[in-house]
Amino acid sequence: MIDYLEGDLHTCTEAERAERLTEARQLSLAMVYWLQTEASRPDGGAGWPGLRLRGDLLGTVNGLAKAAYIRESRRIKALYTIREQDVTANLRPNEALAERYEDSVGIGYYRIDLHPSSGGENYIDVPSLPFRIPLRALIPVRIENLLPAAKNIGTTHITNGCYRLHPVEWNIGEAVGELVAFCLERGVRPLDVVTSQSLIATFQGRLRQHGFELSWPEDLDLAEGDPHPLPH
Repeated sequence: MIDYLEGDLHTCTEAERAERLTEARQLSLAMVYWLQTEASRPDGGAGWPGLRLRGDLLGTVNGLAKAAYIRESRRIKALYTIREQDVTANLRPNEALAERYEDSVGIGYYRIDLHPSSGGENYIDVPSLPFRIPLRALIPVRIENLLPAAKNIGTTHITNGCYRLHPVEWNIGEAVGELVAFCLERGVRPLDVVTSQSLIATFQGRLRQHGFELSWPEDLDLAEGDPHPLPH
């Protein structure tokens, strides 16, 4: 309900960027005001007047976050781009899990939700399957000294809808941190790791030792009716 759709922050002037950020803040504040005064309550009343922003915790005068939340970032051109066919339940009938990437560095699970759509629809929801995070999607094709840290991995606009979730972002960031340490310790490049089965296996062993989950159980039984389940 508070998506700011009037423009982006990458193809505009600095003045336009400042104006759009101001308008986005005002949209968020308007939403808070609506929740305080007009939103329907289960008891038939309107609004939650006790609801308030915590600028004292966030360190801002207006009570909002210090920076705008960018739902979809720029993404690297990776060795492998995760496709809708890899993760969506609609295209993998009778399967319980998404593509089983052998170079997995983590897991995630969230439905593919897009808003707005390129056709102007406010919201699109596509069922997905529990998925893995492939190391190949974290390695750029051309640049050697750059690694992604969150939702800027090799996904499409569609698969970004499920890989952008916070637990998945955190997993990606931690995996990349481990990869950097692994490469420095062994004097190798990330590209060397992802193209060597022995190095991948050794790296995955390191991840498991540090508590990473790299795959979902094959007999996974998901609870019915949970539209947006998250990994533990």
